[in-house]
Amino acid sequence: MYRVVFTNRAIKDLKKMEENVKLRIARKLKEYAKEPLKHARRLIDPKIGGYRFRIGDYRIIFDIDADTIVVLRVGHRRSIYR
Repeated sequence: MYRVVFTNRAIKDLKKMEENVKLRIARKLKEYAKEPLKHARRLIDPKIGGYRFRIGDYRIIFDIDADTIVVLRVGHRRSIYR
C-alpha cells in the first residue's frame, strides 16, 4: 500500500470543497492507494504533474515517488488543468 502525502496547495484546494466531496475523495484515495498505477492516467503535459485520478467530476493531480503518492492539486475537471 502506498502512502499518500498532500502538498500545501492540495490542502488549500481541499479546504475550498464541500464536506461530501472531501469524503468521497478520501474514500477513493484510500482505495486507489493500494494499486495507484492501475487507476491512474499519465498526463500529456507533465509540468503540472505526472498522473491523475478521476473521481466523478473531480481530478487529483499527483506524482509517485518510491512508495509515496504526492498529491499536488485537487479540483474540478473544468479548472484543474489551467
